[in-house]
Amino acid sequence: MMRALWTAGSGMKAQQMNIDVISNNLANVNTTGYKKSRVDFQDLLYQTIRAAGTPIIQGAQIPTGIQIGHGVRPVATQKLYTPGDFKQTDAPFDLLIEGDGFFQVLLPDGNIAYTRDGAFKKDGQGKIVTSDGFPLEPEIIIPEDATEISIGTDGTVSVLLAGSQEPMYVGQIELAHFINPAGLTSVGRNLLLPTAASGPAITGTPGLDGFGTLAQGYLEMSNVQVVEEMVNMIVAQRAYEVTSKAIQTSDEMLQIANNLRR
Repeated sequence: MMRALWTAGSGMKAQQMNIDVISNNLANVNTTGYKKSRVDFQDLLYQTIRAAGTPIIQGAQIPTGIQIGHGVRPVATQKLYTPGDFKQTDAPFDLLIEGDGFFQVLLPDGNIAYTRDGAFKKDGQGKIVTSDGFPLEPEIIIPEDATEISIGTDGTVSVLLAGSQEPMYVGQIELAHFINPAGLTSVGRNLLLPTAASGPAITGTPGLDGFGTLAQGYLEMSNVQVVEEMVNMIVAQRAYEVTSKAIQTSDEMLQIANNLRR
C-alpha cells in the first residue's frame, strides 16, 4: 500500500480541524471579550531510507540522506490574547480592561472563573453579575437607592445615594493575570479556568503592578479579524483540496499497478 494515502489522509484530517477552529472564530466575531484561536501543526515521524553522513568510499560521505515523512498532526489550539476593538456603550456596568488582566467571577460550585467580558448587570439583590447571573469576585453590592454609579480606572466603585451630595464607597474590583494565559481552558459562557499550564492566578488592583486599567461605559469586542479568517479559510480549503488530489493520484497509480499484465 502506498504510504502517500495515509500521509495525505493525515493532511485532510488536520485541515478539517483547522476549518473547525476558523469557523468558531468567525461565529464569535461579535462575542464580547472573545479571543481568537489558532491551530499549531507538527510533522509526523520520518522513515530514514539512507542516513546522511553514511560513508560510501574512503574519505567520502553522503552529504544528504533520504527521509520520507508520514504526514502532519495538530498539536495545539492556542488562544491569541491581542486586544480587541473598543466599543462605547455608556452603560454604567459595562467595563473594559485596558491592558493585562481578567475579571474574576464566582461560580455556583465555589470555584473562580476568569473572563475578559465586561458586560455586567445588577441582579435583584444589587450584586454586580455576569449575563448568566454569576457574581463578580470580590462581591460588590449596589444600594437600592443609588442614583449614580461610578467605577474608577483603579476599580474603585462608589455610588451617589438619593438626597446625598457625597459619593459613598461600596467596593473594589480586583483583576487577575497569569504567567501563561494561553494555558487557560475555555468552558464556554466567555469563562476560562486555570490549569497547571497557566499557573495560579495573581490578583491585584487595576493600574498597579502591571495590571490594566478599567474604563466604565466601554466594552472590548472580539479580536477576530474577518478578512484574516476568510484568507485562512481559503488556504485551509485549498490545502484540503490538494491533499485529496494526492489521495486520488495515489489511488490511480495503484489502479495502474493492479492492471499490469505480463
